Amino acid sequence: MRWVKYTIVLLFWVLVAAFLHYTLPQRDIVRIVETEVRRVDFGENSIFWASADSGQDTTGANRDVRFINAVLYDSGKADKSGRVMVYRNEDTGWGWPPYFKLDSSNLQTEAADLASTKADPQWVVITHYGWRNEFLSIFPNAAAVRATDDPEKTLIPYFNILILIILAGICLGFFRLSQWFKRSKIDPITESVGETWDAVDDYADEKRSGFRSWLDTWKGKPRK
Repeated sequence: MRWVKYTIVLLFWVLVAAFLHYTLPQRDIVRIVETEVRRVDFGENSIFWASADSGQDTTGANRDVRFINAVLYDSGKADKSGRVMVYRNEDTGWGWPPYFKLDSSNLQTEAADLASTKADPQWVVITHYGWRNEFLSIFPNAAAVRATDDPEKTLIPYFNILILIILAGICLGFFRLSQWFKRSKIDPITESVGETWDAVDDYADEKRSGFRSWLDTWKGKPRK
């Protein structure tokens, strides 16, 4: 059964890692090709879409969604460099994930203003969360855009590092708390139950021995 335990633990941490990878912000250096608005009919992938703009009806089965079409900077190093990337641009409102994004219209205008051609590129840093998957038709949600003059710049995820350190500290705290609880609360009870069980077992052995001795007297054997 040990492999079952390890499998469950592994699946748990894989889900945690996937959740964090989807939720935490990521940054891409891209060239924005164009912006557009498309009508989207939501189906099985509706969980990967955010919500309508704040103040609008959120109960419809379809709605207009803003998109930012871009091309990733071709650094010649990363596997995704030079590839087409499409971002959705939706409000997150006060829901999850907690980006509190309420300015999708403004962001769309900023992105449109930064659009450029291949001959004269304007490189842009897009901050987003989520995944791009062509098979499921899901798109990362853009959270911010800003121009950059250095497409080779290394983008260090300081915020993500801080969040991961905090989460690691919380996990370590829970682990140490569980160890203390086990030592101070569980172990004494386990030891007490074990001692009680041993005492009961010894008492039962003593009674069984006495009963056998009594039976031996009926068989005419000398009592030991």
